[in-house]
Amino acid sequence: MSKFYQELFEKHKNGESNPNLTEVRSLADELLNLLFPERCSKTYKNKEELELEFEDLKISFLKLILKVRPFLDKPCEQLVDCFFDSFPSIYEEMTKDAQAIVDNDPAASDLLEVIKTYPGFYAIAIYRIAHALHVLGVPYIPRVLSEGVHSTTGIDIHPGAKIGSRFCIDHGTGIVIGETTEIGDDVKIYQNVTLGALSVDKNMSKKKRHPSLGNNVIVYSGATILGGETVIGENTVIGGNVWLIHSVAANVKVYNRSEIVIKQ
Repeated sequence: MSKFYQELFEKHKNGESNPNLTEVRSLADELLNLLFPERCSKTYKNKEELELEFEDLKISFLKLILKVRPFLDKPCEQLVDCFFDSFPSIYEEMTKDAQAIVDNDPAASDLLEVIKTYPGFYAIAIYRIAHALHVLGVPYIPRVLSEGVHSTTGIDIHPGAKIGSRFCIDHGTGIVIGETTEIGDDVKIYQNVTLGALSVDKNMSKKKRHPSLGNNVIVYSGATILGGETVIGENTVIGGNVWLIHSVAANVKVYNRSEIVIKQ
């Protein structure tokens, strides 16, 4: 047992240098609260006080990034500056996502309700943050963010996926969006949709293995779309429970023909 304890100790003694899961998720939530005060009740006396809050959060993110410094090829300070400089565009995309949900979901009364309560918006917003860090080459932290959302909402969006503007997730439970998925603008996805790989093979790790969806595509609940060469053309509607492993042209509807028989 002494050898076993020694091996565990070697892992634990550097524990402070590893990103803490709770810390990562807490910082992301703090960031969302700053961008969307609708999510919390905190107020600021003036603009300067809000700027100071952002600067404090920036320092916290820097401390977090420093913990993965051995895996980075750029200075941590530079990465954090780039990350925070991207906030105006990230905020704009998040706001468009929220408005898209309001515009597409009859049950959504207004932006306030979507921002405060909708798991689909929360999942997309955290994805936007995680994707920005992923693009900058920051390891581990983006996946911690995406898996945190996965555990709380049932929505699994890999930080490496490329998602356009005004993305709408309705209900959301059970959605899976793989690493190399590409999604255009104004796409709407319902619950239990999988955008996945055709096969699970480690040799495919650096290749395009998830589908691409064009602009204005709607994917209804239970649909499964697989494969890196699978392209869904723009303005196409994929019906519920459809299974697709090949490309579909633009401006078409794809659905299962089902029959319901009722006998007495």
